[in-house]
Amino acid sequence: MKPAHPQTNGIVERSNRRIAELLATNRFGSGEHLEYTLQRCAALYNHDIPQSNLCHSSPVQALIQRQAKHPELFVAAPNNLPGPDT
Repeated sequence: MKPAHPQTNGIVERSNRRIAELLATNRFGSGEHLEYTLQRCAALYNHDIPQSNLCHSSPVQALIQRQAKHPELFVAAPNNLPGPDT
């Protein structure tokens, strides 16, 4: 599937809506609790939720498979951690 395809935008929209609902329905006692919740949302999305546009793999699984097939395209190995690569 090509980038910016309308089907991929729906997946992101649903994920963002779920996070917005979670944030609207919960009170967070501290910034650390909010940060932990957001990190957990990112981890669930990246590791546990299969995506139909990725042949029913999670985003991290798809990256690892892609790196195995085309290692020359990667500067660093997918590290299974949320946040930018450093």
